[in-house]
Amino acid sequence: MKAVLHFSEDPAIAVFHPHVPASSPDQPPLVWAVDEEHAPGFWFPRACPRACCWSIGKWLAESRRTLLGMGAGTRMHAIECGWLERVRACKLYVYRFDPEPFTIHKVPEAGYYASEQTVTPLSVEPVGDLLDLHARAGIELRVVPNLWPVIDAILASGLEYSIIRKANALPRANS
Repeated sequence: MKAVLHFSEDPAIAVFHPHVPASSPDQPPLVWAVDEEHAPGFWFPRACPRACCWSIGKWLAESRRTLLGMGAGTRMHAIECGWLERVRACKLYVYRFDPEPFTIHKVPEAGYYASEQTVTPLSVEPVGDLLDLHARAGIELRVVPNLWPVIDAILASGLEYSIIRKANALPRANS
């Protein structure tokens, strides 16, 4: 592995110190990174709730084709309508780290890496237009009124997935 990555809207982080995330106060302090394969799930403003799913080459049952069929290729990301302008306006930066102080964190399929050490980035560069990045990568980006039906469909599909910042999503719509 050449490098592990961290995405931020702050282009001036000189050193990454291990910290305990507010969302997981029972976890030890860590510096977080992701491998390149799973990086597209982070092509969003940090607080943006998103649901991402992808196929790893398995045959797609009907329930999976509704998520990845009709032009989605092998990967689909979804955000709520209220986040579209923030995604368009986001100035995102990718930090590259030497993978040496990082170890895979819990679930290898997720692509998350963590380090207990303070880490200095090898480089930082702007990511560019996030919508264009999705298009060039062949990732369908769905903009939906409410994220919960997509989350429910992904969880029921058996596809590989990443659901990030769902606490920031709108409440479930009344059925």
